[in-house]
Amino acid sequence: MSHRFKFVRAGGFDQVQITTGADLMALPELDQKLWVALACPTTGIEFDERTLELLDADNDKRIRAPELLGAVKWLRAVLKDPEVLVAGASELKLASINEKDTEGELLLKTARTILKTLGKETATALSVEDASQASGAFEKSPFNGDGVLVVAAIEDDALRVTFHDALACAATADKDKSGEDGLTEATVTAFFKQIAEHAAWLLKGKAEANRPLGEATAAAFAAHEAVRAKIADYYARTKVAAYDPRALLAVNGEEKTYLELAAKDLDVTAAEVEKLPLAQIVADRGLSLSKGLNPAWSARMEAFANTVVEPLIGKKETLTEADFGRIEAKLAAHKTWFSEKVGSGVEKLGAARVTELAAGDHEKRLLELVAKDKEKEPEAKAMASVEKLVRLHRDLMTLVNNFVAFRDFYSRRASAMFQIGTLYIDTRACELCIKVDNAAKHASMAPMANSYLLYCTLKNAKGETMDIAAAMTAGDTDNLMVGRNGIFYDRKGVDWDATITKIIENPISVRQAFWSPYKKVVRMVEERIAKRAADEAAAQDASLTTGVDQTAAATATGAAPAGATAAPRRGMDVGTVAALGVAVGGITAALGALLQAFFGLGIWMPLGVLGLMLCISGPSMAVAWLKLRKRNLGPMLDANGWAVNAQAVVNVPLGGSLTKCAVLPPGASRDVNDPFAQKSRPWGFYVFVLAVLALAGAWYLGKLDGYLPTGAKSTSVLGANAPASSASADAAADEAPATE
Repeated sequence: MSHRFKFVRAGGFDQVQITTGADLMALPELDQKLWVALACPTTGIEFDERTLELLDADNDKRIRAPELLGAVKWLRAVLKDPEVLVAGASELKLASINEKDTEGELLLKTARTILKTLGKETATALSVEDASQASGAFEKSPFNGDGVLVVAAIEDDALRVTFHDALACAATADKDKSGEDGLTEATVTAFFKQIAEHAAWLLKGKAEANRPLGEATAAAFAAHEAVRAKIADYYARTKVAAYDPRALLAVNGEEKTYLELAAKDLDVTAAEVEKLPLAQIVADRGLSLSKGLNPAWSARMEAFANTVVEPLIGKKETLTEADFGRIEAKLAAHKTWFSEKVGSGVEKLGAARVTELAAGDHEKRLLELVAKDKEKEPEAKAMASVEKLVRLHRDLMTLVNNFVAFRDFYSRRASAMFQIGTLYIDTRACELCIKVDNAAKHASMAPMANSYLLYCTLKNAKGETMDIAAAMTAGDTDNLMVGRNGIFYDRKGVDWDATITKIIENPISVRQAFWSPYKKVVRMVEERIAKRAADEAAAQDASLTTGVDQTAAATATGAAPAGATAAPRRGMDVGTVAALGVAVGGITAALGALLQAFFGLGIWMPLGVLGLMLCISGPSMAVAWLKLRKRNLGPMLDANGWAVNAQAVVNVPLGGSLTKCAVLPPGASRDVNDPFAQKSRPWGFYVFVLAVLALAGAWYLGKLDGYLPTGAKSTSVLGANAPASSASADAAADEAPATE
């Protein structure tokens, strides 16, 4: 490696510092294992989408490391001094372009042409706005080099009609750079191929053998096909009835079917009627063409009799199966020809139009216009290259420092390009907000970031919606819940209504984890009390409703209300009393042992309180400490299409800067007298009472006798009743079982 890179430790890993043009040009030498990211999406981030579009060589909506390196290599060739990239200026001086390079010479020539077109012949620099304006105007011109022909490029009216015919028959429309639908060479060729095939098929259909009725053959064949299957079904049923008279009822339709039809408003064209036989089935009987027909088929059978039967075999009142066979034989050639139909995609144009297009030269003329558009391709590429050059001149340094390194994010001097705005909720401002396309999919991977995440749906005044994931890295979680509302400001300052739709819970801080067990216990007790109260209220309401109903019924009938005579109240069972006594005794003994052990600590009692609190809060704090050490950006960005290549840690100090809690501004005055404040509890009095009770318990157990005068000792005041007296100790020894 010839270039000496500089690294800085940030986020728990080493990040390269890209600060000079030389650093940027040496990027291909840097081992990609040292890159923070290897890919990022082109959408959903705060970066110029047009720049990313021009950088996305394979148009897959992602920027990968090879594409970034390709841009660096290209800039090294077309620029004289890469140091011009450091400033990120929106204007590129023409003198910075390397005219000694073949492509650089073309870029310089094109840039001057653009300035001349804009009326800036004397300008010495080309801005991003100038290049975008020229590129946009060129893309909207009729011939813009993309190989897609638009209607604006066609001057002949007849050819315009053909253009619209081809567009209407195309499976999918081709999009021109201007955004209009158009035709490519492949689309034009495919359209006229179908025209030729369909025209040839139509010509073959004009043969006499395929047209037994001349021009009326097509209509007759259509009428025949409309009833052919139903007539065949009729003859099959008559054969079954002739084979076995027992089948006659079944082939005519079950009586249940007719009863179901008769039970509702009858419609002779209903699907249920259409499924019934064509006519009443009688063994070996021909089909009447005018009487006794299923009403759902009568119109089609009339058309069949008039356009098929009479012209082909003469007028018939009854059609035998042999007659039907003669008709099918006469139409067999036409049926074969019809089954060979090709070019059906252009059939909608009609036979006359297809024949006209097949005989004309419109294919050649359209292809000539497509070729004329393609002639502009080099100019289009040059225009795009100039726009790409001025945009990368402005944006590449910023992109690299949000891709190869996360300098903007960890320096906190500017927002990273994946930070799309700030969420204000619950007296906090969350700055680590990432746009997500699919919240459910994102939430399946994001928990591995070990961050407390709020998924919110946003909506602005225009009715536009967006989903985000916001990391809550400071404060507590007491008032955060699904459905709570906030305000989101995007990077442009536009405000959006925000509603929490999902929460992924993880520790926010060790301090919050310390109080978490106690808050959970309080919350559980509150929920149990509320549930018990709700159940009792429901039971009382049900009992009251039942009593009112029974009283009303008794008043109406004159009888005594049901349950009016109260059942005798049963006394408490002796066994129950004994069990309660044992339970109370056990609880009292356990509590006494606990108090004796606690007061036995003497002057170390405060440490005992601290130890007890650590036993309760310690596990929660340990889990929080471990998770906070693993809190990182990687899974949050990877779930959004990035390929993060490092353990991008978000430690506690950094997290505190990403979520800002509400504080009063410096120098602000504060009046603490709230006229509506609730009456404060006498916490000092409670502490005093607890201290007195603790001292009393310690005195009772004799723990303070060593510090008191003889007359104030518990053994002097209580005598043999004092737990610390020798008489009590002897009595306890006498009651203990003797040991051998």
